[in-house]
Amino acid sequence: MQTSDLLRSFGRDVRYALRSLRASPWLTTVAVVTLAIGTGAATATFAVVNSVLIKPLPYPEADRLVGIWHVAPGADGQVWSNAMLTSPSMLYTYRDESRVIEQIGLWTAGMATITGDGEPEEVPRIAPTVGTLDALGVPPLLGRWFADDDRQTTILSYEYWQRRFGGDAAVIGRTLTVNTQTMQIIGVMPRGFRIADVEADILMGPMRFERGGLTLEGFNYNGVARLKPGKTAADANADLARLIPIWAASWPPSPGIDARRYTEEWRIAPAARPLKRDVVGSAGELLWVVLATIGVVLAIASANVANLMLIRSAARRHELAIRAALGAGSARLVRGLLLEGIAVGLLAGLLGVGIAAVGLRSLLLVAPANVPRLHEVGLDAGVIAIALAGASLAGLFVGLVSAVRVGGAELNQGLHAGGRTSSEGRGQRRLQQSLAIGQVALVAVVLVCAGLLLRTAMALRAVEPGFTAAEQVQTLRISMRGNQVPDPEVVARRQQAIVNALAALPGASAAAFASSMPMDDLNRLSGQVEIESPGNARGPETSGQRLKFISPQLFAVLGTALRAGRELTWDDLYEDRPVALISENTARGLWGTSAAAIGKRIRPDEDTRWREVVGVVADVREDGLRLPPPSIVYLPTLRRVSSPGAGSEISVTRSVIVAVRSPLAGTEAFRREVQEAVWSVDPNLPITTVRTLQGIYELSSARTTFAFLSLVVAAAASLALGVVGLYGVLSYTVSLRRREIAIRLALGGDQRGVRRRFVRYGVALAGVGIAIGAAAAIGVTRLIASLLYDVQPFDAATYGAVVAGLTLVAALASYLPARRASTVDPAEALAAE
Repeated sequence: MQTSDLLRSFGRDVRYALRSLRASPWLTTVAVVTLAIGTGAATATFAVVNSVLIKPLPYPEADRLVGIWHVAPGADGQVWSNAMLTSPSMLYTYRDESRVIEQIGLWTAGMATITGDGEPEEVPRIAPTVGTLDALGVPPLLGRWFADDDRQTTILSYEYWQRRFGGDAAVIGRTLTVNTQTMQIIGVMPRGFRIADVEADILMGPMRFERGGLTLEGFNYNGVARLKPGKTAADANADLARLIPIWAASWPPSPGIDARRYTEEWRIAPAARPLKRDVVGSAGELLWVVLATIGVVLAIASANVANLMLIRSAARRHELAIRAALGAGSARLVRGLLLEGIAVGLLAGLLGVGIAAVGLRSLLLVAPANVPRLHEVGLDAGVIAIALAGASLAGLFVGLVSAVRVGGAELNQGLHAGGRTSSEGRGQRRLQQSLAIGQVALVAVVLVCAGLLLRTAMALRAVEPGFTAAEQVQTLRISMRGNQVPDPEVVARRQQAIVNALAALPGASAAAFASSMPMDDLNRLSGQVEIESPGNARGPETSGQRLKFISPQLFAVLGTALRAGRELTWDDLYEDRPVALISENTARGLWGTSAAAIGKRIRPDEDTRWREVVGVVADVREDGLRLPPPSIVYLPTLRRVSSPGAGSEISVTRSVIVAVRSPLAGTEAFRREVQEAVWSVDPNLPITTVRTLQGIYELSSARTTFAFLSLVVAAAASLALGVVGLYGVLSYTVSLRRREIAIRLALGGDQRGVRRRFVRYGVALAGVGIAIGAAAAIGVTRLIASLLYDVQPFDAATYGAVVAGLTLVAALASYLPARRASTVDPAEALAAE
């Protein structure tokens, strides 16, 4: 057959398939809408996964970029034992001696105060060394990168350039007052630029170190490197492992520290990893789980539509048989049914893309704020093409299911059956049952996963966070730079004046400040703390602790219980009393009880003085509800710091989070009152990160909440589709067995017996699916184990509830067709036959 003949034949088949679908508008509409809902949900979720996980990073040859990390398995109790940053001396060793690194740089993130025109503001900033931007390889939109001889220069982000300067191209060469220092603007970065997962309004720099004065220490900087072509993160780790002994031998340690501490005791080793891991973090696992869940919904929708089309093709057996008798071969008939399925899939795909465009907005609203690259999410041409291809494949599956029964024997039976109702063939009945069982099995898997996350949510709600009424605690960040207020005691008194002004606001009961709030990611400083052990010949013991700097009244503001002793006082700060408070778990671990800890002495590693424990407070879930409360030592924000050989000096925590307790917290009016109270003390003080403690609390659990909401929506959709599928199979079975039912009733059969018969059939069908789904869920739930809390992947209560609930739903879904079957009029049904 010539190509033109093939094309004409194919065109006729397409037109016939579309006419056939138009002939059953109701069934076609239901099939398209059902598949479109599944396709739309899958497309919206895939758009997020594609932007966050699949698309390459916005850097040239991003696969050559690695984040420079280390591990120190012997540094037990130190914050960097499993995630150690890079010291400046390491930078020089790696830059000079590495065989695989092409460019390397260090950077650190923080806040910067912008003053001058308008109100003062504090903006996020990044301070990179020369080499950092070169390694990333993203050229500025305007201007240039930092150079070695630059002094007090800054590069703006595209967003800040637009917001503060209106996108004025003449901004290059102008100045900006940053931290009271005049800096020249030398460049503007492209839209959306960030380093790893950190966005900043300005880049300050270049950050530089005096090479002659460096020591081994100073593990406070993020590192990024571009590898030579063909090199991998594994190659980088092998090379850095060779360089660490060279680094340890090339630089002096701090006074009083033996260099062998890092190589023999801490056993520092490289842990370089692709930069994409630093960008995506733990969000990758979460998004894959959500996408897999939505994929299950799409599979259930496809099975549902396949069952509908199978019922439709069974009703068309006579039509297909006549076409076969007139010369259409089986291949021609199969092709027609496949084209019908593909047409349904394409229509569903087009509608699904529209649903995805709407659904994507809702998905982004509930997505955790810490999911990176959300601003890049969208329905681009690639996502739309994949959506249409996926919908077409689903339609092809639907067409295959419809066509699987086309054969000589089936068509012959259809020709002899004429237009009369007949029992369906055994093969078709098995296929319909298999599809229904598959749907129920998938529903069971989704419901088990949703049930486990529901148990997790309930368990987390029962956890005591260590603070009360978080929605009544308003927080804000303030910073007083050393070049603005050089005297530490003046800083402390100004901070006290601010909390006094806040505590005097109408409705406020207390105000205080600290280096960080519970469940906040900032200032999680850890270190070694010595515990005085009188009479112990071995000398003082050491323990790894979280260090936190606080003002008086903090625990009254947070609602954290005082277990023993007292809180800090302002006299403790101004009279330089060597005191400290500790958490309850610290007291239990070291001295057995809270009361026994009062009067004991400890010494943080930043100090040579012993500090008396004057208070013990309840444990606080500083790292979120999922993690156990850390052992914490609370120190005054104003304190004398002394170290061996370096003398002593008064130190103050200059960047703090202020908290005020009030039932008005969170309202716009109260936010304005807080701002006015702060500026009544210092009108040039920028205020940032204004939120409630409840907002911090919710952000810390956003990952679990997002997964839970996604699974709940998927579970509801899959349950509805599964019930519809089961109902459809039973309804069709009833319609085909009307003659049999009529005969049974005519011969004296009991209507209740007929109802029981069909309900048992539906429950048995669902029971097989539930058993298969429960077995599959045992393996699948291991994939969400990291999202669970205080519940095991195989939780008997959850599985039992799902089995019982699905069985009940199956019985209810079976009852309506069974009731209709029992009300068949025997005379009418037999007359119709």
